Amino acid sequence: MSISKEWDWSKENNSIWLSPSEESYYVVQRWKEKGYKRILDFGCGLGRHSILFAKEGYCVNAFDLSVEATEYLKYWAEEEQLSIEVKVADMQNLPYPDDSFDAVFAYHVISHTDTLGIRQILGEISRILNPGGELYMTLCSKETWSFKDAGYPKLDNNTVIKTDDGPEKDIPHFYVNLDDIIELLPNFEIVRIRHTDDCYFAKHRQNSKHFFILAKLKE
Repeated sequence: MSISKEWDWSKENNSIWLSPSEESYYVVQRWKEKGYKRILDFGCGLGRHSILFAKEGYCVNAFDLSVEATEYLKYWAEEEQLSIEVKVADMQNLPYPDDSFDAVFAYHVISHTDTLGIRQILGEISRILNPGGELYMTLCSKETWSFKDAGYPKLDNNTVIKTDDGPEKDIPHFYVNLDDIIELLPNFEIVRIRHTDDCYFAKHRQNSKHFFILAKLKE
């Protein structure tokens, strides 16, 4: 199992990481309608989703492996006068008791491991999520260029190591297809899976495909 490695935020200056994702607004509304209160922002980065959830009235916990990122979120929450419990933690060994959360939001983070690691992480999520609670997560698609065409070294059949200079240098990335997702989630009832391609951004064509997964922990 690969050792978790944090992003190097000193090499990232794109303002996208300070704005909530499109999908998070849907999730905020869905979980409000379900009456969920306690939310875990799983691998929070600089905290764009933690801030959104807290502003919408949720009781938010957040963690990240990066000290720099968690300190940024603490400062941001203080500036916004929001109460968010922020921890430095490894997603393979979560510092939360069993059945702690109504929902877990894991956006573009859970893939930063290998095949053994993903199973450990999903086991941890099952442990800390209330029965009947929901998980919203993204996973990298095996159809995307970084798995098929980039030539990155492989750690196992599902995992590559990104070698480009930048915040993700030397960080593993785990990739799936639809069958892989279904096999990985025996403890969950899958509500919906979308497969998307960000085919044009940053002023040129791209092939960046991800799965967007909503699943409910079986009771």
